[in-house]
Amino acid sequence: MKYKYRVVGLDCANCANKIEAKLNACDKIEKASVNFSKETINVVSGNNNIKELVQDIVNSVEPDAKVLDKDETLNNKIKNDIFMVSLGIFLSIIQMFIKNNVVALIIIVLAYAILLYKVLIKAVKLLPKGVIDENLLISISCIGAFLTNNIHEGLMVIVLYDIGKILESIAVNNSRTSIAGLMDLKAEYANVLIDGEYQRVSPEKVKVGDIIRVLQGEKIPLDGIVTKGTAKLDVKSLTGESRLLDVTKDSIVLSGSICSNGMIEVKVTSLYENSTVAKILKLVETAEDRKAKTETFVSKAARIYTPTVLVLAILTVILLPTIFKLSFADSIYRALTFLVISCPCAIAISVPLSYFSGLGRASKDGILIKGSDYLDLLGNVKEIIFDKTGTITTGEFNDYELTILDNNCKRDDIINLIVAGEKLSNHPIAKSLCSLFNNFKGNKHVKDFKEINGMGIEYNLDNKHIKIGNHKFCNVTKKDNAIYINVDEVNVAKIILYDGIKKETKDVINLLKKLNINTKIFTGDSLEYAAIVSKEIGVNEVYAELLPTDKYKLLEEEINKYDNKVAFVGDGINDAPSLARANIGISLGGVGSDSAIEAADMIIMNDDLRKIITGIDISRYTSHIIKENLIFALGTKLLVLILSILGIASMWQAVFADTGVTLLTILNTVRILKRKDK
Repeated sequence: MKYKYRVVGLDCANCANKIEAKLNACDKIEKASVNFSKETINVVSGNNNIKELVQDIVNSVEPDAKVLDKDETLNNKIKNDIFMVSLGIFLSIIQMFIKNNVVALIIIVLAYAILLYKVLIKAVKLLPKGVIDENLLISISCIGAFLTNNIHEGLMVIVLYDIGKILESIAVNNSRTSIAGLMDLKAEYANVLIDGEYQRVSPEKVKVGDIIRVLQGEKIPLDGIVTKGTAKLDVKSLTGESRLLDVTKDSIVLSGSICSNGMIEVKVTSLYENSTVAKILKLVETAEDRKAKTETFVSKAARIYTPTVLVLAILTVILLPTIFKLSFADSIYRALTFLVISCPCAIAISVPLSYFSGLGRASKDGILIKGSDYLDLLGNVKEIIFDKTGTITTGEFNDYELTILDNNCKRDDIINLIVAGEKLSNHPIAKSLCSLFNNFKGNKHVKDFKEINGMGIEYNLDNKHIKIGNHKFCNVTKKDNAIYINVDEVNVAKIILYDGIKKETKDVINLLKKLNINTKIFTGDSLEYAAIVSKEIGVNEVYAELLPTDKYKLLEEEINKYDNKVAFVGDGINDAPSLARANIGISLGGVGSDSAIEAADMIIMNDDLRKIITGIDISRYTSHIIKENLIFALGTKLLVLILSILGIASMWQAVFADTGVTLLTILNTVRILKRKDK
């Protein structure tokens, strides 16, 4: 069974990584993932009532953290922390004006106790369990400063540390709120027609076939078809498209869209769990559970980082008096400063938060990426392979040429044969044929219908065996991109469909070339037609007349050639094997398509190829921010560390190297969400 919990009071990404490791080490848990950025824990276990076990494991790393069910709430932790820090600061100021040394000492000890209490208690609780983290480092530093008569510096360390942690919590919560706002798709209710009246019910309770009404300003709660009314829909949250979408009777509408103007009645076509908005939210919820190599490395390194720092601090106390002939008190002070500097919060928080922000930013632009590992890889892709029909061309065939090859057959009879079979297929070409011949109903008495992937369809009708498909399927020696119609193994007609190239395709190919990304076309169409398309858009290499299995084999060769950095772009239906095999499968127009969502790693919510460039830009910018944060954090810590060993930097600078750097890296990460589209 799958369980999902909220975890409150988890202030450190390093602790989240430790909790995840312990959960996965538990024999009662099959799989677990902890998402610090979203404050969630996902657990797969065959046991019931797993919450108590999860709580115990969480508390073994973070004693103050609480594991909650979805709807549980806690009092505002940040307000309580602010009150305690304010009280500690107030007592610290008061003691400066007291002349009685004993009273002043009592007040300063009380201030220490108030400010250091939570940090020290955490450190003490975790120590018997073999967990050594930044709480212990700060506790040792502050107590050590007090005992070495650096009372005010120790006090300032804990004050600034506590303030820094509060600011970190506020910054992280603001980031979470910003990203949650990007994906605020779900409608709280649906206006359902029941016994002649519209009643508000939960979207989860609406059935297929129910009629719902959507008023101006409301979100569409479920996928459906408009039965009455007209409206302009805001679909920006779904597709990233700012232009309003006009809908009228018989228009297909998707859940998550907002009715900006007008009123419509909609016949529901899918249950909530199968709706577009449910699929999107599920993708967003699980995306961060797939971690990039950088994030994984930081998580592993953080587990051994703090104990290593503690050992180095002890060596500092021992070696400095010998090497530099310092007093024992001075070497202790510098070791304590070293401990403060070395807290890993900046790195542990900024890396996962950067990826989380990148995924959120992509979602805002109508791009769903299934994990930070794919976001990371997208910016390093060396080659992108495109399917042709429906990907670089519109896939909407608005013109055709029908040739009758058997004089005994009439044109209308041939068209009826085509429509009779093709209306049973979900292939884009089948839909185009039915659209072109929408005045023909076809015969309803089709039997033994079969669809052969990448070839065509066959069926029996009126005691005749019909085959409709490419030249190979219909045993035609001439290689072209025509669709042939066979009746009892005799070629009776052929039809050539014409679709246009998407207007943005050529610009996208040119931009990919400027980014040093190679492009190719894999298509099942004839080489002649594919060559014309590739020449027009500027793609140098094209492979035509391919079956899905042929595409798969060629794709494997490209993956080996380009060091596992190949993306495949397809329509998400017929190209599912290639989408799944590619290092990054990119599905266009996949909204509402189960095969697209399951097979692809990146889903573009409309057919706009320019979103590929947007995704690459977000990926590279996210990587840029991560590198900035790592260089800044490690560089600052190293500089202050050297200065502290030399006796130049004090604990004041050490606190900046810890909490100050952490806060700055979080604020720098927010730039990902604020970045404007190019």
